[in-house]
Amino acid sequence: MAYAAGVDVGSTQTKAVLIDEQGAIVGRSLVPTGANVIKAAETAFAQALADGDAREEEVEYVVGTGYGRYKVTFGNTQVTEISCHGRGAVHMFPATRTVVDMGGQDTKAIRVSPRGEILDFCMNDKCAAGTGRFLGAASSALEIPLDELGGTALRGERPVRISTTCTVFAESEVLSWLGKGKRVEDILLGVHQSIAVRSAGLLRRVGVEDEVTFTGGVARNVAMINTLEHALGVRLNVSEESHYMGALGAALFARDHILASRSPAAARLAAS
Repeated sequence: MAYAAGVDVGSTQTKAVLIDEQGAIVGRSLVPTGANVIKAAETAFAQALADGDAREEEVEYVVGTGYGRYKVTFGNTQVTEISCHGRGAVHMFPATRTVVDMGGQDTKAIRVSPRGEILDFCMNDKCAAGTGRFLGAASSALEIPLDELGGTALRGERPVRISTTCTVFAESEVLSWLGKGKRVEDILLGVHQSIAVRSAGLLRRVGVEDEVTFTGGVARNVAMINTLEHALGVRLNVSEESHYMGALGAALFARDHILASRSPAAARLAAS
């Protein structure tokens, strides 16, 4: 059995995906990136192999992506995360035409072709407002675990207005609202709505076309899905694999290379 792999080295987490020749996911992993980026990439890859019960010698090609893609020292080549998220999203949801990728340090709005090719994109340009890091600041200020933020926010009834555009001041604003007696749930709902509005603005700059697929780690946050759907007025495609979409796209590019080395016609068919 021959496999292709993608390793997505993000600012906070590193993901790896192993796929077979049909493009089905057979192994995946997620580890903290930490300070040793090379080690994170190696660990994620090893864990994906273990998850797929595969041996390293069975992997014919590896593509690195993410901000630390050049630290995937065992990889064969690198592809930008924008291309990988677009490719992964269309593979998972074939009717995807718009992608919103929300990670730890940035948010990307991407418009794609039916083949997953990038037609246009833009990124947030004001600090880390509208990203996972903004949620992290709220989590720290309110001493609530990140994985509980979404559920807590959905219990909000009167969201406060978050005006800061910089994560540095996010904790101060959150604590200020807390000091004014606002409910934690309403503060968090306001934080999510603030991010959703900024993300919707990015998406409108590239053009919101059906269908819209939500990728990246923040796609696991139920309140972020809810508030972004409300801000856009459309239903989002969200998968259990949304967190791994960049690594999946990288693995698909690796699979293209494998097929092309055997038969150019097969590669064209796989990419279509």
